[in-house]
Amino acid sequence: MYDIFPILILYYEATSIKMIDRNVKRTRYLFRVYFEGTLHFKMTSVTSPPCKIFKFQDARASPDQVFEVKSECLHPSPAPIVIDNGSFQTRAGWACNGEEFVHPRLVFKPVAARSRGAARSETQVGNDIPNLEPLRWLLKSQFDRNVVVNFEIQELMFDYIFIHLGIETEGNVQHPLVLTEAPCNPLHCRQMMSELLFECYGVPQVAYGIDSLFSFYYSNTQCGLKPPHTGLVVSSGYHCSHVLPFINGRLDAVNCKRVNVGGSHTAAYMQRLLQLKYPAHQPAITPSRMEELLHQHCYVAVDYQQELERWRSGQFYETEVHRMQLPFSGKAAGSYASVEERQEKRVQQLRRLEEINNRHREERLQQDQERLDALLAVQELLEEGALEQFHRHLVELNMDSAEELQAYIHKLSLSVEQYRLARAEITDFEPPVDEGDGVSQTEVDLSEEPEKPEPEKADHIQPVFNLAEYHQLFVGTERLRIPEVVFRPSLIGEEQMGLTEALQFVLDQYSPKEQAAMSENVFLTGGNLLYPGVKERVERELLAIRPFQSHFKVSLAPQPALDAWFGAREWALRHPIGSQGWISRKDYEEKGGEYLSEHCASNAFIPIRTSKADQQASDGSPTEHTQDAGTSAGSLDSDMTKSAGL
Repeated sequence: MYDIFPILILYYEATSIKMIDRNVKRTRYLFRVYFEGTLHFKMTSVTSPPCKIFKFQDARASPDQVFEVKSECLHPSPAPIVIDNGSFQTRAGWACNGEEFVHPRLVFKPVAARSRGAARSETQVGNDIPNLEPLRWLLKSQFDRNVVVNFEIQELMFDYIFIHLGIETEGNVQHPLVLTEAPCNPLHCRQMMSELLFECYGVPQVAYGIDSLFSFYYSNTQCGLKPPHTGLVVSSGYHCSHVLPFINGRLDAVNCKRVNVGGSHTAAYMQRLLQLKYPAHQPAITPSRMEELLHQHCYVAVDYQQELERWRSGQFYETEVHRMQLPFSGKAAGSYASVEERQEKRVQQLRRLEEINNRHREERLQQDQERLDALLAVQELLEEGALEQFHRHLVELNMDSAEELQAYIHKLSLSVEQYRLARAEITDFEPPVDEGDGVSQTEVDLSEEPEKPEPEKADHIQPVFNLAEYHQLFVGTERLRIPEVVFRPSLIGEEQMGLTEALQFVLDQYSPKEQAAMSENVFLTGGNLLYPGVKERVERELLAIRPFQSHFKVSLAPQPALDAWFGAREWALRHPIGSQGWISRKDYEEKGGEYLSEHCASNAFIPIRTSKADQQASDGSPTEHTQDAGTSAGSLDSDMTKSAGL
């Protein structure tokens, strides 16, 4: 136990604050000094609880295997392929009966990367990229927020899915397709998607639906509720969050509300906070690790302000803080080796340099000797009287006369002789090896020095310095501050309402009877609502905004990230090919690429109609244009009423 009073005196002198009464006994004091977020001093009279140290898993993706198409997927008719086309993860599988088809076959991130260094490098997609961090700046996605806009990348994703599912038919894909899309998806985006599927892949049927409504559909079917359903779907994905009113089995697209805050914003906020807190570890604070922190270490506070007050307590902080251990090398940077190790290393370096110099010297001596022999052979030609050959060799040697040749031979002979003498001197002056008793005079002189008295041993052992503590991230209030962004976008500078205000805004658009019906079935789904405590938080917010003594019920999807795919698969099993909700190639050719066959989990289809009134307006007849526009609007309302009745 530390003697806290001298430290408190230093603390008083350093900060000029009022001294704490020394007569107060058995009181816990806590003094923490943050230096780059890594230096913590604690003074306590009670033994501190064990700290929670966690290691980053740094999970890496493994390449997906290429599956074989089972006979159940081909007979008696081709089974639909279900694709949850999410912006964080894409999931694909079969809509078949059987235990092996219950879960998606493929789960991968919808990103593609191509190395710019190689001339003919192949594009890597999804799980073919083992580590995203080195290629983060090369990653491309088909999404702009949650809407597909880059259809070249989307085509790569479809190729990846069909190849790994084992589709080997040439020219087309013979299986129907169930695909998720964004709420209120633009008609142009759906037109491009339908064109890609029908024209490029030749699929026979396509069905579009909203991922959160598929999750809502799956929850209601599992609970055994009878349609039509009425409720309020709250979803939060990777790029944005939605509040979707669901009235009598159909989406009320007019009163939908979108909040442009999602999982990507919370991960970026976590990364920014920790990089500011730990500037020395910025390269180690990567987006992948921040996503791991979000999914495994964060929670939603039921009462945010009250929870922050609890974190002011030193005991609560030490109990709840999560210490994230970063990878590091065991040897401290700038540490020195022992004297013997340094001397041995220096001797090895000198020996290595000497060997290199000797080798270079021998090579140069050999080259000079060979050149000298060649020149002497040319000189012998002169002595033998072969003048023609002698002059030809002089021209090859770039020399003008025999005197120049003789001078060069003399110079080269002296150089060779000097090299040989130097080598002989080095050999003669080498000390004898293993002569005498092996003890040099220096060692004898050192042995004659008087021995110095050994220093007294310390009464206690100095604790070992723990280098791992300087590579830890203390995640404290960040555990609840980050998920709070969904409820308070102002924390990251977004001038938008949070989920609570969006809920209240949507409910206020309906009559009290409809509000009560929707409040009885509030459904939470989406990968960004996986935090513990989110259901209790929404219940508390609803209790505050609903009238006194009103009833409400909040339910959370059992698997918020996977229920969208489960719901799409369940819908495909319950709705045979060609029924309401499926779009055939004939519908695509006759009604256009933006056409949507509505069903319980789809968007509302409101086509852009170019009526005759538009042409007449261009000719200069505004009165007829107004009348025709009103007629078309009335027919559109009647069509929507009929579809809602279905």
